[in-house]
Amino acid sequence: MTGEWAAAALQRQPEIALFLVLAVGYAVGQIRFGPVQLGGICGTLIAALCVGQLGIRLDDSVKNVFFMLFIFALGYAGGPQFFANLDAKGLRLGLLCLVEVVVVLALVLAATLFLSLDQGTAAGLMAGAATESAVVGTATDAISKLALPAADIQQLQANVVTAYSITYVFGLIAIVIVTSQVFPLLLRVDLRAEADRLWKTMGGGGEEPDAATATPEMVGRVFLVTVGRGRTVGELAAIFGGHASIERVMRRGQSLAVEPTLRLQAFDEVLAIGRRSVLVNVAELLGREFANTTAFDTVVETTEVVVNRREWYGRQLHELGAPLPAGVQIVGLQRDGNAMPLLHDVALQRGDVLKLYGPVLDVSRALPLIGDRVVASTHSNISYAAAGILLGVFIGGFSLKLGGIPFSLGTGGGALVTGLLFGWYQSKNPHRLSVPPEALALMKDLGLATFIACVGLASGPQALSLIKKFGIALPLVGVAIAVVPASISLFVGHRLLKLEAPVLLGAIAGQQCSTPALSAVQNAAGNATPLLGYTITYAISNVVLPLMGPLIVALAGLVAHHAN
Repeated sequence: MTGEWAAAALQRQPEIALFLVLAVGYAVGQIRFGPVQLGGICGTLIAALCVGQLGIRLDDSVKNVFFMLFIFALGYAGGPQFFANLDAKGLRLGLLCLVEVVVVLALVLAATLFLSLDQGTAAGLMAGAATESAVVGTATDAISKLALPAADIQQLQANVVTAYSITYVFGLIAIVIVTSQVFPLLLRVDLRAEADRLWKTMGGGGEEPDAATATPEMVGRVFLVTVGRGRTVGELAAIFGGHASIERVMRRGQSLAVEPTLRLQAFDEVLAIGRRSVLVNVAELLGREFANTTAFDTVVETTEVVVNRREWYGRQLHELGAPLPAGVQIVGLQRDGNAMPLLHDVALQRGDVLKLYGPVLDVSRALPLIGDRVVASTHSNISYAAAGILLGVFIGGFSLKLGGIPFSLGTGGGALVTGLLFGWYQSKNPHRLSVPPEALALMKDLGLATFIACVGLASGPQALSLIKKFGIALPLVGVAIAVVPASISLFVGHRLLKLEAPVLLGAIAGQQCSTPALSAVQNAAGNATPLLGYTITYAISNVVLPLMGPLIVALAGLVAHHAN
C-alpha cells in the first residue's frame, strides 16, 4: 500500500522523482570499487532507469534546457585549451584523438551491421564505450529530428540511454585497467621509474613529485645576520635557486637598496620570502630568526595571471624567471582546471593560469609581462551566456549533406561550438566579467545530470527489452570499442611519436576523456607527469567526440538501410 502511494506521488509530481534520482544517483556514483568509481552521471542514469520503471516522465523542455546549459558550459570551459592546442605539438598528440574517433566510428558501424543495431543503440554504444556522456545528448537531439513517428523516436532515444548505461561501466573498467596495468607491461617499462626519470629530466630535481600538484606554502622570515656576514645578496640568490629571495635589508634602522652586490654585515636584519622548505635552512646561512618584524612593512600577495602574451606561447616555465622581478615566485600552474606539475621544462600554453606570490609592487610589475590578472568574481554575466546559447541554437538549425547523408550540428552541437568561441574570447579578455569557473562547473554538472535523469526516467520502461535482446553482446562490444583504439594509440604513440611512457598513457586516458583512467595512471606513475599528455588530448576529444553524436546517428541509419 505504501509503495503504491509513493509511486502515485512520484507520478503526480515528477519533479520529486527528478531530485530523488539526482540524490540517489550521485550517492551511488561515489562508491568506489577498487580503482573504479562510476561517478555521479552514471549513477544518476542507473537510478533514473530504476525509478523510470514506474512510468514517470518529465516535460521534454526540462531536458532540452538543461542539456543546452551543459553543452555550452562544456565548450566554454574547454575553448581556451582547445584552440591553444591547435599548434604543432597539440596536433601531434591530436593524432591519437584522430585514432580514437576513426576507430570508434568504424567499430560501432561494424557492430551496427553484424548485430543489426538501430541508430539509438549504436549511438549509446559509442557514448558508453568511449566514456563520453555528452554524446548521449547530441545523439538524442539528432534522433529527435528524424522523420519518424513519435513512438519510434522515443524508443530510439531510450535505446541510446540504455546502451550507454550498459557499455559505460564495462568501457570505464576496461580503460582504467589497460592504461594503468596492461599497457606498461606491453611497453616493458617500469612506469614509476620512467615517471621519476622524466620528472628529473624536466627539472623536477629532488622535490617530492606528489607535492608539485598542490600550491607550495610560501612564507616570509626575518633573520639577524651573524654567521652570514660577508655574504652578498647575489650569493644568497644563487643558493636559493629561485625558490626564495632577499626582499629587505635593514642596517642600524636604515633600509638599504637590495642589489646583488650588497654585502651583508653583522647584525643586519634581513627579510627573506620564499618556500618554507628553503627558508627553514636559512638560519644556518645568515643567523638566528627573530620575531620583531615591526621595521618590515612589506606586503605580499598571491594572485593569478592568465598567459596571453604571444611571446610566451610554447616557452618553458623556467624561462619566465629572468624577466620577472626577483621577489616574485611562481607557486602554481593550472591548465584546463588541472594543477600541472611545476617542472622547469613544462611548455606554457595560451590560457594557462599562473599563480604568483611576492611583494605587491613586484607582482604588479610582473603581471603585464605575462598576461592579464584573472578577475576573481562570483558574479556571472547571464546575458553573455544566454547570447551564446541562443546563437548556438540558431547555428544548430542549419543542415547540409555529407556524401548524400543529411547532417546538422543540432542545438547541442551548435551550443558546443559557440561555447568554444565564447570561452576562447573570455580567455583573451580575462579582465572582463563573464562566467566564473565555479558557475561553469555547476552548469556542467547540474545540466548533464538533469538531462540524463530526464532521459533515464523516460527510458525506464523500454530499457529491459533492449537488455534482453542483446544480452552479453553489448558489454563485450563496449570493451572492444574501449580497448582497440587505445591499443592502436599505444602503438602510434610509442613507435611513431616516440612519446615517453607516462605522457603516452596520460594522452590515451585523455583521448578517452577518462578522468578515472588518468587517476589510475598517476597512481601507478607516482607523480603528475601523465598530465602533460592528458590535458592536450582531453581538450581535443572533449570537443570532437560530442560532435560525433549526430554523425553516428546518420551513418548508423545509412548502414541499417543498406543492410535491409
